[in-house]
Amino acid sequence: MKAYQHLFKDQPLRFFNDTHNDRQPYQSFALDDALIESIAETNMQAIRLWSHDQTIILGIADTKLPHFETAVKHLKSQGYNVVVRNSGGLAVVADDGVLSISILLPDAKQISIHDGYEQMVQLVKEIFRPWTEQIEAFEVVGSYCPGDYDLSINGKKFAGISQRRVKNGISVQIYLAITPDHQARAKLIKQFYQLGINGQATKFTYPTIQPDTMEALATLLAIDLSIDDVMTRITNVLTADFHLVPGELTADELTYFNKREQQMIDRNKKALGDLF
Repeated sequence: MKAYQHLFKDQPLRFFNDTHNDRQPYQSFALDDALIESIAETNMQAIRLWSHDQTIILGIADTKLPHFETAVKHLKSQGYNVVVRNSGGLAVVADDGVLSISILLPDAKQISIHDGYEQMVQLVKEIFRPWTEQIEAFEVVGSYCPGDYDLSINGKKFAGISQRRVKNGISVQIYLAITPDHQARAKLIKQFYQLGINGQATKFTYPTIQPDTMEALATLLAIDLSIDDVMTRITNVLTADFHLVPGELTADELTYFNKREQQMIDRNKKALGDLF
């Protein structure tokens, strides 16, 4: 068994490719929640690939910025949609050069938070093994949305991981900055915090972002790497080790999705008001 397989069961793996659709960012998080709820009941497992154009995904703590509205208006003036997610963490950028992956697993009570993160770390290492074996997991100080499981090469962060648990299901989510300019993404989030804080004291400690701590994989690996290249590699890795089942929502999952979608709409209306 390969290292990345240790939490997967010896059963079919539902595979959702949501990289080319018109789903709104808030719907993406609602879908993950719907699948977690279903997986907790059915004991199935799934993996989902997803992406969104020109979107800033905020954490709950970001909404507590003293000048939050001003900061959000700046993001929107730069052509970005803004959504507040329902999982932990802080602001990250999603655009056509960023690929996100969700691992969706049952048995949350038997899986530690550490194991959930480690599962994603090992999967990413397996995906990029043809190009590098230098991926490390530790907090990259100066990056946006910093955490113990930042993924980097030579100290430059290209990915961040978060985790969401609903009932007895888990979603471990990662964003992968595939194509440049990742430092431009970091500069945008730096501006967001500068405007949102504007010299005022805050109860929460927001990151002091240094854009040169972050870089896209194509730059780090010095290759012409695209999201399609990475998706092909992911599909090949999973096909070699699992029986993949195309992901289609069941009737129950559609019901869960409709409920979770409304929760995300309500959350974002409350946080963003007319800016949603």
